[in-house]
Amino acid sequence: MDLRALRYFIAVLEAGSLSRAAHSLYVAQPALTAQIKKLEGELGAQLLERSHAGVTPTPAGAQLYEDARRLLSDADAMRERIQRLPQGPEGSVTIALPFLLTSLLAGPLIASLRHSHPRIRIFVLDDLSLMVQKAMLDRRADLAILVDTASLHDLQVQPMAEESIYVCGQDVDGSVAPLLRPAPDGGLPHMDFAHACQLPLVLQSRRFSIRQTVEAAADARELRLNIVHEHDSARVIRSLYHCGAGFTFTPACSLSDAPAWLREGAKAAPTGLQPGWIVARVAAPALLRRYFLAVQANRGGDPALQVVRQALLDQARQLITAGLWQARWQHPQQM
Repeated sequence: MDLRALRYFIAVLEAGSLSRAAHSLYVAQPALTAQIKKLEGELGAQLLERSHAGVTPTPAGAQLYEDARRLLSDADAMRERIQRLPQGPEGSVTIALPFLLTSLLAGPLIASLRHSHPRIRIFVLDDLSLMVQKAMLDRRADLAILVDTASLHDLQVQPMAEESIYVCGQDVDGSVAPLLRPAPDGGLPHMDFAHACQLPLVLQSRRFSIRQTVEAAADARELRLNIVHEHDSARVIRSLYHCGAGFTFTPACSLSDAPAWLREGAKAAPTGLQPGWIVARVAAPALLRRYFLAVQANRGGDPALQVVRQALLDQARQLITAGLWQARWQHPQQM
């Protein structure tokens, strides 16, 4: 027995005829008649007396009329109570992201949460990795992805992902291609770090974490970096190496918006080259960039923050699984 059949039955009695009820309900009279017969079959009793004047209830019909009115009134009240309840967690969450990860993660994350949890408002701060840390320490952000920072004062920090660092740029005269080594896994080729250091380099300043990683590796091996241009703007750096002014070091996440032949590596460009273009994973030693998920300890139990945290983890892992982010998953809860 469904509520629609009960509503039809009440409408028939209150209208006094099947034809008038069908007109008011905007249903065909045969369909309405079929619903009443089905209801009588389910209850095992005749509910209506039919005559030329219309319909009247039998004793069973009169009893059902009273009971059905109460039942439908209760159902309507229940629906209103449920609809007045908050639909999922509500609140605002501020996420701090290193700017190289923002274009990869922020858009899909916000779009997904707007669909699944419209009552949660998302704000994104994207900046240098050092400023992301500061945003968390100053409590201007609730959730952050930290670079190469496994712990930070009063924050809940867990490993999330690890990616390789690449060297890329235009091989204008063809002198760099012989320095490449095939990758064991058939992906983009490798280049020894010592060779990469000798290339004309366009790098960001020491405020940037990737510059710090490269310099630390060079200092440990007493290698000199051949820096020909230094600039803080990622757009300027990209413009310089795209026009052949030098080579740069970049993490895998920044390759996500590169051309398809570059992202797909060996499948699209077996040698790692496109007319003079070099993209190679740094090796001997491999340079790695590690990401950690940090949460403000005092908001750890906040339902909205927990939803956003899980959504961020899910989004990052989906990108890695789909091959859109060449990284290795490290989070302990989802290994």
